[in-house]
Amino acid sequence: MLAELGLTSMTPIQAGAIPVLLQGRDFSGQSKTGSGKTLAFALPLLQLNRLEKRVLQSLVLCPTRELCTQVAREFRKLGRRLPGLQVQILAGGPPVRVQTASMAQGLHIAVATPGRMLDHLRRGTVSLQHLNRLVLDEADRMLDMGFAGEIRDILAQAPQNRQTIYFSATMEAALLEMSNLFQRSPVRLTIDHRTDLPPQIQQVFFEVDEVSHKAATLSRLLQQLNPKSALVFCHLKATAAELARQLSQVGLAADALHGDLDQAERDRAMALFRNGSTRVLVATDVAARGLDVIELDVVVNHDLPGLPEVYLHRIGRTGRAGQTGLALNLGLAREHSKLDLYERTTGSPVERVAPGQHSPNLASNLNRAPAMTTLHIWAGRQQKMRPGDILGALTGDIGLDKADVGKIEILDRISYVAVSSQLARGAAEKLRAGSIKGRKVRVDVV
Repeated sequence: MLAELGLTSMTPIQAGAIPVLLQGRDFSGQSKTGSGKTLAFALPLLQLNRLEKRVLQSLVLCPTRELCTQVAREFRKLGRRLPGLQVQILAGGPPVRVQTASMAQGLHIAVATPGRMLDHLRRGTVSLQHLNRLVLDEADRMLDMGFAGEIRDILAQAPQNRQTIYFSATMEAALLEMSNLFQRSPVRLTIDHRTDLPPQIQQVFFEVDEVSHKAATLSRLLQQLNPKSALVFCHLKATAAELARQLSQVGLAADALHGDLDQAERDRAMALFRNGSTRVLVATDVAARGLDVIELDVVVNHDLPGLPEVYLHRIGRTGRAGQTGLALNLGLAREHSKLDLYERTTGSPVERVAPGQHSPNLASNLNRAPAMTTLHIWAGRQQKMRPGDILGALTGDIGLDKADVGKIEILDRISYVAVSSQLARGAAEKLRAGSIKGRKVRVDVV
């Protein structure tokens, strides 16, 4: 099964965690974002669950709905050959009553945000009576977001003899305290980040004279590089929104991701970024957690983080799977001291570029792709829509080449598909005039 999914070897966190979890022992694992933590707990949970019992046996708590969706997708992909496997997302977005109805036929695994899970427990719509395993994914981030009280309440209601599993990118004092309270002699594993950073990530610092010059510098760099995908980090929601607006004004396909967006807006922003219609996503740290993008060409620190661990987590999103990655940093002269910390943490040099100067070694072999435009199809998982149905309609009925169709993303009630920009409007008109799965659907160009 793993060979079918292209998984031929394990990452260090997977090699260390999987045997321990299969033994039923409590575990606390620390490894950077993108190191394969989801697979490290998903495989053991799938193997340990008893499918003949349609009761909640495994619970995974995540900080955001986006990460819940990503984790649930991984469970379904890995467990696609397990007959009757029921995986339920319990997070904000759909009303509680809709989620309750979805669980009417039972469930084996729930992937939930702490707030929504506690809501279900208080309403009595979910029971932890048969829970055997509880995972805190991105545990440090959940504490940073203020979920400590909700997590403690959930852990207190879970059976005492459960297996408790923590995964995090950092091991903060508050997390260690919670581990001591709720875990039983856990096996602790920390992966050394300095040897875990992909060597093909080029790090460059561009000094600016004033903070207000950052946007122009970033715009120039992105226009020069023209990357397929770039993730820009800001500290503040207002900064993210304004920077995305400024980049869009100069012709860059940019969007913002921050906490003021409602769930539909967040889903749309991430779907367009994943399928290549949006090339630049400007985000805050919290909003970017759970963002599932495999090939990320450029990471930009518009605002330099104070902690080198946060810097490492950010830039570790690029240069994965043997790809070339680029980390761009913007800052004032007084921030040079942060670069020394970054270099010690990553074990790699950060090139310094003075104001108004250029980097002679700036990566030139980044991924580039044809311009894509997203079609918004008003039918999704609840209407039994599948990626193959959309691809078949576009390539079979309409006659597009497969190369002209990009990523297809199916959500609960809507779907997104990327199509070559020059063909997008014609494809939308033909889909409206025709059908998908034998039914008429509304199709909009985003």
